[in-house]
Amino acid sequence: MRLRVPAPAIRSLAVACAVLACVIALSSCGSTLQEEPIPHNILESLVQAPFPVYWLGGSFDGEAVSEATLDPGGAYSVRYGNCLRGGEGTCVTSIVVVSSPDNSFLPGGSTPSTRARIRGVDALLAHAGRTIVLPTAGVVVDIYATSKHVAAEAARTVVPINEPGSPGAPLPPALPNTGFGEAPLPTQVPAPLRPLG
Repeated sequence: MRLRVPAPAIRSLAVACAVLACVIALSSCGSTLQEEPIPHNILESLVQAPFPVYWLGGSFDGEAVSEATLDPGGAYSVRYGNCLRGGEGTCVTSIVVVSSPDNSFLPGGSTPSTRARIRGVDALLAHAGRTIVLPTAGVVVDIYATSKHVAAEAARTVVPINEPGSPGAPLPPALPNTGFGEAPLPTQVPAPLRPLG
């Protein structure tokens, strides 16, 4: 016994398969601004850093860690959430925590800021409270958020990933200038001059 399928049913089935294939293809593309949470092994470099690197845990305010990087100046950045604005090479997430070993430099320059006491240290607040700078121990922790409420909660929560610490506990006091970056690296010292001839 042979089963006969009418031609209109075959065409409908073919159209349905084509539509399904398009849906699958388009759903795999996703948004170019969306980032997936990073694997835990990416965080290993933060744990092995030679100075305290601050973060907000694996997720904060409903956003997972989306990126952890070391910049050429030696600072570690931990980003949370997907890109809200930007494109390739530029991503603005809802919150970023930067730990800089250069405690001689407090960012801000001519940006209007106010001082506040947060967790026992003198902090700087800028950009209507969306940026908070916490000089603590031998590092400077910068918190950049999309709202002052998120920034304030992050300042109450931030802890080192590679040292003991508790959210809300007093932070260690700022240390005198550690001299980070003042001595040139061996690759930055020029070779001695030799006479020509």
